[in-house]
Amino acid sequence: MTFLSKRINNLSESQTIKMAKLGRELSAKGIDVINLSFGEPDFYTPKHVKEAAKQAIDENYSYYTPVSGYPELRKAIAEKLLKENGLSYNFDQIVVSTGAKQSLANVILCLIDPGDEVIVPTPYWVSYSEMIKLAEGETVFINATVEQNFKITAEQLEAAITPKTKLFMFSSPCNPTGSVYTQEELASLAAVFEKYPNIYILSDEIYEHINFVGKHTSIASFDAIKDRVVVVNGFSKSYAMTGWRVGYVAANKEIASACDKLQGQITSGTCSIAQRAALKAYQDGLDTVHEMVAEFKKRRDVVYDLLKEIPGIKVNLPEGAFYFFPEVKSFFGKSADGHTINTAEDLSLYLLNEAHVSTVTGEAFGNEDCIRISYAASEETLKDAVSRIAAALSKLN
Repeated sequence: MTFLSKRINNLSESQTIKMAKLGRELSAKGIDVINLSFGEPDFYTPKHVKEAAKQAIDENYSYYTPVSGYPELRKAIAEKLLKENGLSYNFDQIVVSTGAKQSLANVILCLIDPGDEVIVPTPYWVSYSEMIKLAEGETVFINATVEQNFKITAEQLEAAITPKTKLFMFSSPCNPTGSVYTQEELASLAAVFEKYPNIYILSDEIYEHINFVGKHTSIASFDAIKDRVVVVNGFSKSYAMTGWRVGYVAANKEIASACDKLQGQITSGTCSIAQRAALKAYQDGLDTVHEMVAEFKKRRDVVYDLLKEIPGIKVNLPEGAFYFFPEVKSFFGKSADGHTINTAEDLSLYLLNEAHVSTVTGEAFGNEDCIRISYAASEETLKDAVSRIAAALSKLN
């Protein structure tokens, strides 16, 4: 008998990975499954980025890298943050990690002690609460509904703060909702944080460029709180580099040094070849990014028009990322072909087995009334998927 730690036994399995696994199992049986559960672009990494990786191999970038990343990459990240976001960081305030997920975990483990409270607006990305759990912190959720475009208000934020609050973490554009906080909305949140100088803000901006409503605004752009904001970003979404695993933290020097110290004992530096590819991505501008975003916007509009015609589904228009997060609670209590739908997870499994479309239950993201649908697929595939979903839902009564 294996005696596993309480830490791992208390950890939940990622629902996005679980649904993708179930979809693959059906596909292996010869069933045509449309996978709309995974959160990655369906585009290829840009050619110039791949060429930079090949060149790095030929130039023998095959040795251990500095824990925080190559200085030239960290300088390029600092230049990007200044040019695109108006944020001033020295390169020694940047820590490159093996994906933005590791960056988030580094920050949480460096800031949170047992019993510290972390405020998280819901819906939230699946791993936030599990990372907080690993750090032995306490998660305090603030619920945001579809009626408010899944964005919290300053009043909700202030009501959730207690003497134990240490950290606030959120994403904008948001996974799973696609919601984007405006500059005015961020200003109202920043005004609350000004009153509480012991609270840090962890801003997950990995979907920064997949934004359909204009220029991205970071909460770090508010000078009064900038030193307490930790920005996490990376290359996975904007440059279709999910498998390359390159993310980064931009923070005050003390937090950046702490992340370097922690990472030095866990993974050390990120892959040398991936870092050289990432450097080329930032050096060569945003043309390929803009092309991809334009395609995502077209898909969003197509899927929105189709979803809003399905009786029983309540859906808003996402402003970024590549997800819909429709409310589906009107189907709870209904049945078809021996399947009874009591929860969003039941509905996701029903859609997988009946429509052969893989989605993710909203319970994984902190909202038990919704499901997440990724539109990182071709327009033709998306039309087929929504048609299948509509047909399957119409059988429920």
